[in-house]
This record gives sequence, structure tokens and C-alpha cells, in this order.
Amino acid sequence: MQGLDYMSTLDQLYALAGKVALVTGGARGLGAEIARALAQAGARVAISDIQFDAAELTAGNIRETGGIAIAVKHDVTCEADWEGALHKAVEVLGGLDIVVNNAGIEQVGLITETTLEEFTRLHAINVGGVFLGLKHAARIMRPGGAAGRGGVIINLSSVAGLVGVPGLSNYCSSKGAVRLLSKAASVEFAALDYRIRVNSLHPAIIKTELGTNVVNGFAKVGLAADEEEAERLIGGMHPLGYGQPQDVASAVLFLACGAAGWITGAELAVDGGLSAQ
Repeated sequence: MQGLDYMSTLDQLYALAGKVALVTGGARGLGAEIARALAQAGARVAISDIQFDAAELTAGNIRETGGIAIAVKHDVTCEADWEGALHKAVEVLGGLDIVVNNAGIEQVGLITETTLEEFTRLHAINVGGVFLGLKHAARIMRPGGAAGRGGVIINLSSVAGLVGVPGLSNYCSSKGAVRLLSKAASVEFAALDYRIRVNSLHPAIIKTELGTNVVNGFAKVGLAADEEEAERLIGGMHPLGYGQPQDVASAVLFLACGAAGWITGAELAVDGGLSAQ
């Protein structure tokens, strides 16, 4: 049997031109890098964030470089905000093909010192936000929905959703939930013929503001003598060294494109080898 002629179809396999994407938490850091990468690959991008002014600044930067982007004020724990953000993407950008559930928070803290309120708030954002994204994106993307052409949902979990990390029990719990929520959604959507793929990404420490806060937090809770030791300790956990935002953005581009068309329910570790040890 003759195989695919890859050289003649590479552009089609990896192209995102004509696609519409929504990235939650897209105003800064990792989310902003993902939004920029999607736009550079040809997608029209809705940048959703609770910090609207920052989201508009990122969208403006994308437009200045020739991309198409809008900003949407969006609290991922609010069901009405989800409905509004997704419908705006459809109405203004012309559809919905890719949703990246990136919004989330981190907390370094010992189990004995973490309050129930802190635990509940982190899970409301990290897990509840992904649940609402799956629910409302699927309603729009499935056949008969406002977009109705299927697509892909990429959920940002973490290497902390694959392995336990001291001082990150609250965060590990939330990201482990995102991992299995993604798998359950992937098989459910396939069984219902929604034509929606669902996968989870599992980055390790990325050089962003949030990543730096995690490193510094290890010293604050007594897991390292000081910030310098915390830097050595956590840096040494990554065989390939710390990751950069573009490493995760590149993985998003792959999972979003046609080349990944037979990949659903997968967990992709983008962690410099941390989870392989």
C-alpha cells in the first residue's frame, strides 16, 4: 500500500490558516506566547483573560505584526463569561476550532499550612475552569453547534500532574485532575462523534513569572535554605535544563494541527526529561 506523500502535504498537515483559536490566560507569560505562536501559524486568536487591559495589549502586539487577534475579558470560573467569550470568538473571528485551557494559578505551600479556602480556590480555577471550557467549547464545536466543525481542545496540566512534588500538593492535585478530565472528555467526545480531540500538556518549570515564583516559594516554605539553593535544586531536576515558553507553544501548535489528527486522550510531557527519571 502506498503511503502518504509527505513532501506534498506538509503545508496542509501543519497549517492553521483559517482556524480560530481561543487561549485562556493569554494576556501574559506562557499564554501570551501560545497566542502569538498560533497567530504566526495563521490562526485568528481570541485572547481571554481576567486582566482585560493586558489581554488587549497582547492582542494589539499580534495585530501590529500582521496577525488577527481580539481580547476578551474572561473569568474562567464564571460560566456566563465562558459563554460570552466563546460566542464572541465565533461572531467576531468566524468560528471556533482550537481552545487552549491555559489559565491557572500556582501555590507553593505545605499541606499542614494550606487552608481549605486556598485549596478550593485553586481547584476552582485550575480544574473548574477547564471543566467549563470543555463543556461550553464542545457545545459550540460539535456538529450542530454555532461553529459546528469539530476541532481540538488542549488543556494545560503540568509535570506536577504526573509526579508528586513536595510543597505543591494543592497544585499537583489540581493538575492530576486536569489530566484525567482530559482523558475522560476525549473518549466521551469520540463516542458521541463530536469530532473534537482533547489532549493534555504537562510542562515542567518554565522561565516565566509563575515559574520563578515556584522556585522562590520553595525557600519560603523551608524546602530550601534560600532562593539560590532552591534554584539549584529545581534546576537540577530537569535533565535538559529549564524550559522556555516557546517550547510549550511549539507543542500546542503540533497538537492543534492536522498532523496530530489521530491523537486524542494523550498526555504530552514537555518537561526536559524531568518525569523520565
